[in-house]
Amino acid sequence: MQITRQADYAVRAVLYLARLGQEDRAATSQVAQEQHIPPSFLAKIISQLSIAGLLHTSRGARGGVMLAREPKDITLLEVIEAIDGPIMLNECVGDTGSCTFDEECPLRPVWCEAQNELVARLKNTNFAQLVALGQTSVAV
Repeated sequence: MQITRQADYAVRAVLYLARLGQEDRAATSQVAQEQHIPPSFLAKIISQLSIAGLLHTSRGARGGVMLAREPKDITLLEVIEAIDGPIMLNECVGDTGSCTFDEECPLRPVWCEAQNELVARLKNTNFAQLVALGQTSVAV
């Protein structure tokens, strides 16, 4: 399983804004340049994150993009799912009827457990934690 490039860009954009702080805005062009994200791609990402309630956007000379909530209240899971949709390691995890082996399959419990662990990890990781980790690694 690999998250999409779009989800990776979204995570980097939100982390960039989290480092600025909840009250600070950044121009979309600034985020794109500093995070090496194609500007046209970032515009679509920002739109999706805004619809998901994770970012606020405003136009004009004092416009830009900013977090809609505090970094501690935004999880990795929310950002990834806002872009890629629900995490699904295998189609049988979400729909037991999709597999011809169904309940007899010895793999389904493994996929379910792995998915639950991944989702829990992403849900329990917020952007305030990631900002703190980045500051720690830079200080070393």
